[in-house]
Formats: sequence, C-alpha cells, structure tokens
Amino acid sequence: MFSHFKGTLTRLKNGEASVDVEGVGYRVTMPIDAWEQVKDGDERTLYVSTYVREDRLELFGFLTVSDRELFEELLKRQGIGPKIALELCACPRELLAHAITEKKVAVLTSIKGIGKKTAEKLLLELESLMESRSELFQTRGAAGGMPTLDQDALSALSTLGYDTSTILRVLKELPKDLVSTEERVAAALRLL
Repeated sequence: MFSHFKGTLTRLKNGEASVDVEGVGYRVTMPIDAWEQVKDGDERTLYVSTYVREDRLELFGFLTVSDRELFEELLKRQGIGPKIALELCACPRELLAHAITEKKVAVLTSIKGIGKKTAEKLLLELESLMESRSELFQTRGAAGGMPTLDQDALSALSTLGYDTSTILRVLKELPKDLVSTEERVAAALRLL
C-alpha cells in the first residue's frame, strides 16, 4: 500500500511517531531503538509496512529498507504478530544472528511475549530465513564481532519489566570493568 513517507517527525508516546507529509500526519509505530534515534522536527524518510486485518489498519515505520523487510518476513511466521516482530527488529542484528547460529533459546525468551516453546520454534524458522536471506541479519552500522552479553543481567532486567531493546542499549553503555552480573544489573538500574 505505502512504500515510504518523507516528512517531519514528531515523537508521540513510546514507539509511536507522527510523520507530517505536506500537512497530512500519519501515525506510525516504530521499533523502540529506531524511535529513540529520531528527534522531534527531524526530516526523515520512514520505510513503511502496512498491516491490514479485518478489524484494524496499522502503519509500521523503519529507518532502513532492510529493517522493514525483516519485519515483513517475521510476520509471515506462524504465531508472530506485529508486536513481537517489532521487538525482534529492535534487537541488534548480531545478537539475533548469534542466537540463531548458537541456538540460544534464552536470548529469544528474554524478549517480551516470547515463551520457551515459541522461542524454540522461532529459532528453527529464523535459521531457514537466515540461510535464504542472510543480508537481513547483517550488522547495521559499525563492523565488529559479537559483543559479550550477560544473559543473566538481561534476564534479571527483563523480569523487572524493562523491554529488551532498552536493556540491550543500557547494557552496551555500561563500563567494561564491571565483572559480576550483580554489578551490571545495579549499574543498569541506575541508568534506567
């Protein structure tokens, strides 16, 4: 239906933005990491995916075509709706790729709305997707290896109700000299 919108962005509530395209405002829902990158008044192009069901029509906006394609591929998977697909899109690509290649169910279960059974099934489906569309899992931005992730800290903060993308962003910002999970969780809570 829509391919992209180019206009002035206004951030609304968490994850939602309004894109003013020549006087017409379109409300779009974005992955939280992308939403945090934009500022009110930014002139941006959002690549849009239109989600239509008999009882709703929603627009989802992404900063890159690759992000939109990943979202649309995730929606094709049974049991994955737009909310979980957005959460997965907000995860760093290298983390998703690492979870898939190493079969780390715990990484997916740390995402809000994904239980153990769904995570196990999703890992298999993502593995086949990664084989056929590997470009969707390539790191956005700077090159580098998979960062060390404290899975226990991620789980603890997730249990406290924080969303995965926010937790991952905060964990990346922590000083590298923190050695224990307790220190990382305490430091992360101070930043949240």
